[in-house]
Amino acid sequence: MTQILPRQPYSGPLTLAIFDWAGTVLDFGCLAPVRAFREAFEQAGVAITEAEARAPMGAAKREHIELILMQPSVQPRWRAVHGKTASQQDIDDLYAAFLRIDAINCARYSDLVPGTLDTIAELRGRGMRIGSTTGYPRSVMDGLMPLAEAQGYVPDACFTVSEVAQGRPAPDMVLANALALGVPDMRAGVVVDDSPSGLLSGRAAGMWAVGILASGNEVGLPLAAWEALDDDGRDVLRRAARPALEAAGAHYVIDSVAGLLPVIDAINLRLAAGEAP
Repeated sequence: MTQILPRQPYSGPLTLAIFDWAGTVLDFGCLAPVRAFREAFEQAGVAITEAEARAPMGAAKREHIELILMQPSVQPRWRAVHGKTASQQDIDDLYAAFLRIDAINCARYSDLVPGTLDTIAELRGRGMRIGSTTGYPRSVMDGLMPLAEAQGYVPDACFTVSEVAQGRPAPDMVLANALALGVPDMRAGVVVDDSPSGLLSGRAAGMWAVGILASGNEVGLPLAAWEALDDDGRDVLRRAARPALEAAGAHYVIDSVAGLLPVIDAINLRLAAGEAP
């Protein structure tokens, strides 16, 4: 009979932070993929709304297209234009179009979210490693990562959906980062992501999870539009976006990575007190 040993305590501190890309560390508002999905569908003769394009965000991009096509509002529009339900070839064609368009969009929408470099520098100063995950395939990241590097952002590891068996909300990319970067305990890691599926993957891996509101997909505004809002306008959008992140298991929800350091301090205090994710 196999003996089940009690779980060993871990009292901290955090040693690993794993960040998403679009909507979290760059591309404020998560604009590049949304606009690429909409343009790909438009080229196929079926216009989709921004809300329809954003709904599955965080999934692998080919799966994202399938999930768009499964939406009750999209299915009849596709059949009306094409006379049938979308086939696997249709999905492949949409995905190929998305990749072509997104390669251009990533260059357009690659600016780092304000505060990213300062936050990363402070985390590294505390001895933390920096991992990253993304719903983009490696082919997209090969173009996007040099744009981030030119601005000063270079994570210690990056695992894409094309390099694991399962994309989000499965924990595969998070676990790959943990193995590559040598985290001593899964409770010593925190996942920072603007998508519910990304937060779910962090929780599935046994890590802390921090949801991103203002710069992310759930709010979905460009930086200039967010900054143009007054406090009441911002609060309306926060209240609308927060439930999806909390339902996905976020322990904390913040506007952007610029507000992450107090959360890291709070998690370290909870770990020291014997709490776990």
